[in-house]
Formats: sequence, C-alpha cells, structure tokens
Amino acid sequence: MISGWTDEIVLTATIIAWIIIASGMAQTLVYLLQLVIAGYALSQRPPVARSALLWHRYGDVAPPIALIVPAYNEELNVVESVHSMLALEYPNFEVIVINDGSKDQTLQRLVDVFKLVKFQRPYEEALTHAPIRSLYSSPTTERLLVVDKENGGKADAQNAGINVCRAPIFCVIDGDSILEPDALIRAAQPFIDDPEYTIAVGGTIRIANGSRIESGRVTKIGLPTKLLALFQVIEYLRAFLMARLAWSRINTLMLVSGAFGVFRRAEVAAAGGFTKGSMGEDLDLVIKLHRHMMDNGRKYRIQFIPEPVCWTEAPETLGVLARQRSRWQRGALECFFRYRSMFFNPRYGRVGFLGFGHIFIVDVLGPIAEVLGYILMPAFWLLGMLSFDYLLAFTALVFTYGVCVSVCSLILEEAELQKFPRARDLAILTAAAVLENFGYRQINNLWRVKGYWQYLRADQSWGEMTRTGLASDKK
Repeated sequence: MISGWTDEIVLTATIIAWIIIASGMAQTLVYLLQLVIAGYALSQRPPVARSALLWHRYGDVAPPIALIVPAYNEELNVVESVHSMLALEYPNFEVIVINDGSKDQTLQRLVDVFKLVKFQRPYEEALTHAPIRSLYSSPTTERLLVVDKENGGKADAQNAGINVCRAPIFCVIDGDSILEPDALIRAAQPFIDDPEYTIAVGGTIRIANGSRIESGRVTKIGLPTKLLALFQVIEYLRAFLMARLAWSRINTLMLVSGAFGVFRRAEVAAAGGFTKGSMGEDLDLVIKLHRHMMDNGRKYRIQFIPEPVCWTEAPETLGVLARQRSRWQRGALECFFRYRSMFFNPRYGRVGFLGFGHIFIVDVLGPIAEVLGYILMPAFWLLGMLSFDYLLAFTALVFTYGVCVSVCSLILEEAELQKFPRARDLAILTAAAVLENFGYRQINNLWRVKGYWQYLRADQSWGEMTRTGLASDKK
C-alpha cells in the first residue's frame, strides 16, 4: 500500500476486491460442478443407437408431433429450413410455419416454392395471440401448413402455432435452423419411454457456419472461417453439452432452447403458453412449467439429450452478436425477477435453490461483478490499495477457470459425440477455447452489462438480426 490512504478507504477497497473474487469463485464452482455432473451423465449414457435401430424400436409407437416454426423476416433461410423439416425421418408429423407479419419476402418465398394455396381449418383458441390472416396448405405435401398472422413477436407466433396444431406433442424450432434427419425421433424417445412424466425435451444446438448445406441437410461438417463464429462454437459446447446436460441430470433444467425444443401440448397450454413480449420466451416457458407442475403437486421430467442436433446460423459481426447477447441478458433478468418468488423458496425444492441460484450467480451477479473486476482490481493496484498478489490471484482465477472449462467441454464433446472427425478441426477448436478468454469473453460481459442497463430502462427493442443465409454455405 502507498501512504496517504485512510484505513477506511483501504478497508473498503479490500472488501470490494474480496467480493469480486468471491463472485468469481462462486461462478467457478458452479461451472466445475456442471462439468463433473455432465461428465458423469455422459459416462452413464448407453451407446448412441443408430437411426435405423431407433426407427425399428419406435416407428410404430411414436406419437404425432407438430413442428412449430415462427418466422419473421427469414427469407434467406426459411425455404432451406422447411425442406430439412419435411425430410425428417419420423412417421407422423406436421410442419406449421407461422409468418409473424414479416416485412420481407418470407411468405412469398414459401408460396412460390411450395405452391401454397389458402384453405380453412378449425382450431382451438386455448392461448391468446395476434389475429390470424390466412392459413395455407401445399398441394405437393400434406405435411406443410403455413399460418400468416399479424406481427405479435416470437412468443405470440408460437402460441398461434400451439393453437393451430392438433398433435399431443409439439416441437418449436427457429425459422433459420436445420434439423438433422433423425433429430425428431431421438427427441421423441423420452416421451415414448416415459410418457407419464416427460413434459419437455431439449436437444443440442450447433453452429452451421462453415458447414456444407444441400437440400436442407448438413452434408459436411466444417468450422466457421470467421473468428467470431468460431468462438461461438466453443460457447455452444459449454452451454448445451455441459451446462444443460448437468442440470437435466438432477431434473433442474431451466432452459430448453427456443431454437429446438419438444413439449407436451396439454401441459404448455395449462401453464399459459409462451409469455408475449418476453425477451427470453424459452427460459420463461420452462420456469412456468416447473411452477405449474410443482404447484399442482405433479411429478415430471424436463430433459436434455445431446444426440438430437439442430444447426443454426451464428452472427458473424460484432453489431449483430452484441444485440443478441444484450437481448439474452435482458431475458434472463426479466425471467428471474418475474418469478423471483420461487428463488430460495422451499416449496420449489431444487429448482428454487439450484436452478434459480445458478441464474442469480451467473446472470444477475455475474456480468456486473466481472466487469467491475476488470476495472476496479487493476485500478486499486495502480493506486497502491491492493497488493500485486491480490491482482495476480484475480487474474489467474479469471483466465485459468475459463480455459479449463472451455477445453474440458471440448474434450467431453469429442469423447462422447465425435462430431469433428478431423484432427485439424480439433486443434483449431482447442486454440479457440484458449483464445476466447483473452478479449472475447470480456467484450461479451460488456454486452451483458449493456443488456442490464437496457433492462433497467425497460427497453423492449429486439434489434435487427441480419442473416447471411445458411444456403450460401454450400458454395
């Protein structure tokens, strides 16, 4: 310490420093716990069955499923996505595309490619949503239904799809996403094996940038050529393979991605469906399902299984990615405070303690504590209020745990799923897992703090999500 500082100022700086370090330690423990549980869960899973074997086992008993695809300004990807869905290997399904008042040529592209014509079909109005203008069917395939409605947001469009669908199970998928051919039958397996208790199932979301897309299918897996998208590959491995597998293992899964999730229709309708205007409609729905089932004293399971894969396009520019991450942060904060009565509430058991505790540590405290740490810890050291040992300990904590978790997630992915067959790809991903902790992660936290500020200002803007188009990757 340098002379001139009062004992009170030094004590305050020391307390702040220890609070920041304690917050970092809490996040570290959470991620390490997830890693251990995920590793154990993967080690206990039976060998991945071949698609033909799954069809032999479940083809005759698989329940009907409706794929609900909200689409807003998705003209670049929607046709490829619909082609991939219509080519799914599943015995009884329907694809329902909801054009949510798109301002581009989304609807016209669907009309032109699939020769859509207007038709009448009665449907149940169990959930409220913006008015439906028209329903379209395709004379070329009876599996496709297109709903044209006034704009109401993603959650509103999903509620419209739930009303129109007639299947007992529905799958929500983004209009810019592509499912692997066997994804649906793999995701339906828990509903078949445990029909009494399974109410929701999530699958893996993978980055399609750099892969070859032909006729709505990923024909060759490749890595993104742009560094920003490459870093997101590592992020998605952490988020889906590690975190969600771990929470699913202890039946405390708080998020089934809106890009690809399968739900039992009756339970979703009883819980009130998707919350209109929510920034995190997928997180919101899963929390509502937990609350609904527990309030009614019913046993249930919400599962994540890694084998069903959905491919999606990742943002490749800083501006688009910043808007996406700020919006995700607003969604997490919005859901936490909307359902704050469940936090540490014994009535909600492990969901109230572990599930909401995780959101509190990682999403509520995490970004603020990390950004304050980036600013205050070096400042305190430069002012002589903290020793170099304190600063070194904080820096080591931030970077060591980040590299460890990223690399271990990659090891788990390769050991169990083996989606990257080339050694060169694994070497590139390992380097990215290390490099993302030096700059990218810090920028990401700044975007999350921006999302915090937007939440406090009640900013509900979605932000433009510019796409380059998955089909372009096949070139």
